[in-house]
Amino acid sequence: MGFPGSFWASWLLLVMVVSVAKGQPLVPAMFIFGDSAVDAGNNNHLDTIVKANFPPYGRDFISHKPTGRFCNGKLASDFTAENIGFTSYPPAYLSKEAKGNNLLIGANFASAASGYYHTTAKLSNAISLSKQLEYFKEYQERVAKIVGKSNASSIISGAVYLVSGGSSDFLQNYYINPLLYEAYSPDQFSDLLIHSYSIFIQELYGLGARKIGVTSLPPLGCVPAAITIFGTDSNDCVAKLNKDAVSFNNKLNATSQSLLNKLSGLNLLVFDIYQPLYNLVTKPTENGFFESRKACCGTGLLETSILCNAESVGTCANATEYVFWDGFHPTEAANKILADNLLEDGISLIF
Repeated sequence: MGFPGSFWASWLLLVMVVSVAKGQPLVPAMFIFGDSAVDAGNNNHLDTIVKANFPPYGRDFISHKPTGRFCNGKLASDFTAENIGFTSYPPAYLSKEAKGNNLLIGANFASAASGYYHTTAKLSNAISLSKQLEYFKEYQERVAKIVGKSNASSIISGAVYLVSGGSSDFLQNYYINPLLYEAYSPDQFSDLLIHSYSIFIQELYGLGARKIGVTSLPPLGCVPAAITIFGTDSNDCVAKLNKDAVSFNNKLNATSQSLLNKLSGLNLLVFDIYQPLYNLVTKPTENGFFESRKACCGTGLLETSILCNAESVGTCANATEYVFWDGFHPTEAANKILADNLLEDGISLIF
């Protein structure tokens, strides 16, 4: 007689809690690729306007100072690092902290405004995913010099990898770029993104990654800035944009399954952030929030990056009451809920 899936999930969670309580991370390192949802400060070091290294960004972070994270505090990836036992976060690869033993717990290569489509990053001078992979190759060489090739190989193969992409491709490129939306239907454009995603995962696999978690698209039509720009005088989510996100996510799941069948030893998991975030937006009070249409920063309708600054009029006093921090990104409080919702799925990625 076999045990039910819930038993194994509870048992693995217990193992996880015990390991973390003993101060032992469940994996040797954590590597992060993607966009502003997971950028921990790489854009601080780029010639781009897409930055978050100034107040009020970071006001609720541990240091109460801006770090380059597009949030008032921690990102979902920060909470994920904590959940699997890390006491510090993988450093942004372009930062001065990314050196010596700090690199042994991994690195964050993500860049705000990057995406799967090849021109998305170029629009804002962000780090493309292909360039992020080049930095990862460079990282491997640096770590091999510190701990030797064998130990470096163990770090690479045992690490967990997080990938976030697609939102910038749609919201900051496709929907506002006539060269794209007149040439491709949303369905055709998502096919291009999925093709790029497949190539990226295969290249990451070729560099030694075996435990990869990729986030789905969020409900694009529920983001405050998207409602402001693409809505029709309504505070409701933009159905068309959400439909595009669901279609992309279906393709993401199907392609990921194909990659699992194709690549031996790969553990690839799609983290669904669409439904959890949709629930927060449509049922805020049930989840402990007061406001889900407007963001905390400024008017809450559009501001992000340089438009969300210390002079922004109307910025809320208590971000824990808000689902969104700026026009595009969740608050720390929402990020914690999203990360905790993914915890059980994350266990299967690690074990």
